[in-house]
Amino acid sequence: MSAGHSQSVSAVSVSAVVVNFNAREHLLECVRSLRAEGVDDVVVADNDSADASTWALASSDPDARIVATGGNVGYGTAANRGAAVASGELLLVCNSDVVVEPGSVKAMADALAADPAVALVGPLVENLDGTVYPTPRTFPDLGVAVGHAFLGMVAPGNRFTRRYRMLDADRSRPAAVDWVSGACFLVRRTAWEEVGGFDESYFMYAEDVDLCWRAHRAGWKVAFEPSARVVHVQGVSSDLAPYRMIVEHHRSLLRFYRRTTTGARAALVPVVAAGLAVRAALACARRSVESLRAR
Repeated sequence: MSAGHSQSVSAVSVSAVVVNFNAREHLLECVRSLRAEGVDDVVVADNDSADASTWALASSDPDARIVATGGNVGYGTAANRGAAVASGELLLVCNSDVVVEPGSVKAMADALAADPAVALVGPLVENLDGTVYPTPRTFPDLGVAVGHAFLGMVAPGNRFTRRYRMLDADRSRPAAVDWVSGACFLVRRTAWEEVGGFDESYFMYAEDVDLCWRAHRAGWKVAFEPSARVVHVQGVSSDLAPYRMIVEHHRSLLRFYRRTTTGARAALVPVVAAGLAVRAALACARRSVESLRAR
């Protein structure tokens, strides 16, 4: 145990795997919050940051281990590389712009200890302004997905979005859920290795829903634990290339649809692809307008 770190969160060893890309100050704050939680093994998978992130981390926390991925390989691939060298029986996978609030790692570890069938557990995710980010969510059927994809852009309170984002669920109570955000979750190494970690064909986005989908197919459960709380700044890295991220988001959604759809609905892949292309174009146009207004 490194000097100045609090006691270990549980009898089961926890390693943190933090994915970083040009988020230096946020990374330092993230690691500080993990140390305060008693996480001794912190592995930072750095996607070739150009902002001296790794230098700053090595200076402020020499015990943190840095895995250089050699380029911007995406979130899932970087997380896999970090997990491969982590030592813990439990892996806390998170973005570098996340701050873990006191007691949260233990709360998630306790949730896993309480039910051996749970593969991974996600915390309540708060935005900087104190609002709650909509995690967990459901695996949407095609109708809900289409309704959310288009109505959600102009009417976020529509019934499709409310169902997909579980906006009417009681987020004050633990629950078994379909999936949780990849911004921060705690997973059993045994489950992680059984399903093969993140699918590296996803560059960004949907790798979390895909991971949870494969965990369910393997017989595991996914849980939401609201007594664990993190603050997620959001967009620190993705805003560096916003239009590429919009395109990658929609590519990932199409990839997930292809993977999870069988039977007659598989014939709709070209239609879904066309719809997602239209939505991506609309999202890019909206982002452009927002950028112009912000000037």
